[in-house]
Amino acid sequence: MSIQRLSYLGFEVSDVAAWRAFAATRLGVMEASAGENMARFRIDSRAWRLTVEKGPADDLSFSGYEVDSEDALAAVKKRLEAHGVAVTVEGPDLVADRGVLGLVSCRDPAGNRVEIFYGATEMFEVPFASPIGVSGFLTGDQGLGHYVLNVPDTAAALDFYIRGLGFHLSDVIDWKLNDEVTVRLSFLHCNGRHHTLALLSAPGGKTVHHFMLELNQLDDVGLALDKFEGDGAIVATLGRHTNDHMVSFYGATPSGFAVEYGWGARAVPPGWSVVRYDSISIWGHRFVGLG
Repeated sequence: MSIQRLSYLGFEVSDVAAWRAFAATRLGVMEASAGENMARFRIDSRAWRLTVEKGPADDLSFSGYEVDSEDALAAVKKRLEAHGVAVTVEGPDLVADRGVLGLVSCRDPAGNRVEIFYGATEMFEVPFASPIGVSGFLTGDQGLGHYVLNVPDTAAALDFYIRGLGFHLSDVIDWKLNDEVTVRLSFLHCNGRHHTLALLSAPGGKTVHHFMLELNQLDDVGLALDKFEGDGAIVATLGRHTNDHMVSFYGATPSGFAVEYGWGARAVPPGWSVVRYDSISIWGHRFVGLG
């Protein structure tokens, strides 16, 4: 048994108020709950998908992966422990806070907190409504979206996520940052989404390079692009990726890492073959910020 999908992400941020405004007016997500030191956001029928909590890191705090049942959770725990990973069964306080039925946690080789759970809370009685009229986000069996981690040891991270959590390698891109530096990105899937997680090892930077939200309509991406351009907050221009074929742009978040806002990615079909690429994009994605 392995994890089924990415369900939620948590970030530690220095300015919760800035994130609340950014999430509503730029990402078009729905605020689920908020206070001076934290806020949670919805993008679909789930009670929450993104959370920010006040702290100095301005970086990833945890990721939350979903399995389909209590038995599946026990099987993933057993798989991780067989792989030499220490797993904690979380108590009722955190289970209640996350709004799930059961939850375990561990650390990846880079020290990133990983949560695995079953039984998330659905809120069909309070339909998702974007504060700026976004048509909707692609989630369902593909989960929240994806994120990219900068890790000190890619081989160790790949071993944990593939052999421990059950991810599969989709493909790799050898990304030429400049004449002297080329970085390999490894893209991993756990369902039909081309990649739920990507790993790289690059000098400096934050643990999270970016997270991605996929929209249901291309116009949603274009309207957001206009707003980010108006703010002078474009990290990479509109483009289309070589591997997942997503049309997207990258914008700056209030915490200094990026968010990818995209549409139209291809799915991973049965019988997928691993390949490699020399370029990150077919066209566009001209890098203009966030080193």
